[in-house]
Amino acid sequence: MTSTHGEHAGSARADAIDVLVVDDDFMVARVHRAFVERVEGFRAVGVAGTGEQAVAAVDDLRPDLVLLDLYLPDLFGLDVIPRLRSAGHDCDVMVISAAREADTVRGAVRQGVVDYLLKPFGSEDLRARLERYAVRRGLLLGAVVRGQADVDRVLAGATVPVATAPALPKGMSVETAELVERTLREADGTLSATECAALTGVSRVSARRYLEHFHTVGRAEVSLRYGAAGRPERRYRLLGLPGDRPDRVPRKQPEPQIVGQAAGRTGGRRPGGGARA
Repeated sequence: MTSTHGEHAGSARADAIDVLVVDDDFMVARVHRAFVERVEGFRAVGVAGTGEQAVAAVDDLRPDLVLLDLYLPDLFGLDVIPRLRSAGHDCDVMVISAAREADTVRGAVRQGVVDYLLKPFGSEDLRARLERYAVRRGLLLGAVVRGQADVDRVLAGATVPVATAPALPKGMSVETAELVERTLREADGTLSATECAALTGVSRVSARRYLEHFHTVGRAEVSLRYGAAGRPERRYRLLGLPGDRPDRVPRKQPEPQIVGQAAGRTGGRRPGGGARA
């Protein structure tokens, strides 16, 4: 068993999702650990190569999520899960395996796994699954769920396609895009990337990426808020909200609007949409 918790504890975010990687192939486990570390909001805290090591690692490291291979030298992967539950551990389990037998997949579902990813796969495949898991996990962090839609999303592991774009850029997930869009829709006014991250539970970098995507496809408009010093803050507002005129939805990326102190200093926007220097 290899622990990496100490290597990252000093610099990782306090709210990171801790992940234990379980695979009997040490090199594969290292690759999967590297995949995890590339995803914002996740932290690989350890690696285990056997079922017994996995149980001991969960007891020691208390991860939020276990990436579990099924073909382990001492235990079949699905037999590890009841061992964890009987020991009182409530960590989530995502199966990562080459096992394609229908009985195995059904068994994994009965054991309550949150996802099942077939080997081989690429880093972006795992990234999409982890981001989807983070969204679903975030829906259950409060004392109550907001409604039936959130319950359906958690149980089904899927949601309706995002209407903002027919296809999302590589590395973006439908679930996160829908969450960010809904947060923008429910906002009273505009949101910054930092505010959006706090409301959705995703990282600020991820929130900014999705917000910029909505701006690029003409689904959101951007305003620049200037403070006393420093770079202006980009604030986002979803277009096409109730009360908006349909002709306000642009056909191309809108120009950022200037608000705050800079607008007062420069006299606002000059004709054509740009700001005076």
